[in-house]
Amino acid sequence: MIPRYSRPEMVAIWSPQSKFKIWYEIEAHACDAMADLGVIPRENADAVWKAKDVEFDVARIDEIEAETKHDVIAFLTHLAEHVGSDEARFVHQGMTSSDVLDTCFNVQLVKAADILIEDTKGLLVALKKRALEHKDTIRIGRSHGIHAEPTTMGLTFARFYAEMDRNLKRLKRARHEIATGAISGAVGTFANIDPAVEEHVCEKLGLEPEPISTQVIPRDRHAAFFAALGVVGSSIENIATEIRHMQRTEVLEAAEFFSMGQKGSSAMPHKKNPVLTENLTGLARLVRMAVIPAMENVALWHERDISHSSVERNIGPDTTITLDFALVRLTSVIDKLLVYPDNMLANMNKFPGLVMSQRVLLALTQAGVSREDSYKMVQRNALKVWETGCDFKTELLNDADVVKALSVEEIEEKFDLGYHTKHVDTIFARVFGD
Repeated sequence: MIPRYSRPEMVAIWSPQSKFKIWYEIEAHACDAMADLGVIPRENADAVWKAKDVEFDVARIDEIEAETKHDVIAFLTHLAEHVGSDEARFVHQGMTSSDVLDTCFNVQLVKAADILIEDTKGLLVALKKRALEHKDTIRIGRSHGIHAEPTTMGLTFARFYAEMDRNLKRLKRARHEIATGAISGAVGTFANIDPAVEEHVCEKLGLEPEPISTQVIPRDRHAAFFAALGVVGSSIENIATEIRHMQRTEVLEAAEFFSMGQKGSSAMPHKKNPVLTENLTGLARLVRMAVIPAMENVALWHERDISHSSVERNIGPDTTITLDFALVRLTSVIDKLLVYPDNMLANMNKFPGLVMSQRVLLALTQAGVSREDSYKMVQRNALKVWETGCDFKTELLNDADVVKALSVEEIEEKFDLGYHTKHVDTIFARVFGD
């Protein structure tokens, strides 16, 4: 990813230096295990650790790879330059390149997942804070973009919190599923390396041994991992889309923070555009872009091929870096979001009283009027409000059929806003607990 949408901690996981450091640790731990089994001399295994503080020369490894056309062999050749060719002769004993590449990739994905999990926790804190702040802030709920019935801004934040809490669980499951390693040798049979080596390496790296690998770790694990990231990206877009709607000039119920000196348009000085949430919508598309290729990586030829390799070299860093940036950006947007309760009430009252139509409909049916007739009576008065902007309650009070079924007091009572918020505490208890 370009620096514009990157954060240093996540980028560092995918740097060549980090990758080579993990490759080195895999090889060194494998040597230790083989020495314990008596497969290689202990002094050779110990000699490999002489390179533990080495900053591997990326340019030198690239130079060797230009000749060998093989990245793992290039690394092993460079490692021998530090350790000594005789001391390093048992490095990679019985192993195959995928043992290093796949185990390393999963280590990187686990590290990335840890950051994404913490990012999501930070977003949850911000959403909960704003939900509690606006628990009773009345706004109109919308279906199909049209006024429906009253809700609260707190409930809006609460539903986003619940969605992101589910995503936190998804990320934790994805982390667990991807946290496996394989040191099983060619075609995964352990013919030339003891399974105890795999167990030792995985323990040292915080992984579980892959139950059965076919020279590669099964890619359904990676498909599930990137699918989970795709869902998180979609949830980010869900929140961003709501904020973008609320910031529209004719709505203006909430808006991104606009800092001193910020410019909204090169042509129109009056503009305050929702650029951050528009950006998040785009970044979500990039995150989801990885899902189908990850799914298609599951089907490999026989025990292995490398059709997945080029895909993962891109989607591994790009997707995790993008999602990390997006989660942190969204947290900042929520923290600083400007909320306009007066505009919310003004919008709800744009068609006076109209949003109480269901209460009147239900009251008429309970008073003995058929549902069909009740609907007609309410709708004919509601349409007048749509067409002329008149007051819904006034029209009902002037409708002989309505007042025949309902008293003035009963009609007046149907316009109490508190009716729509009486269960907010119950919903909050479900979402946030007691």
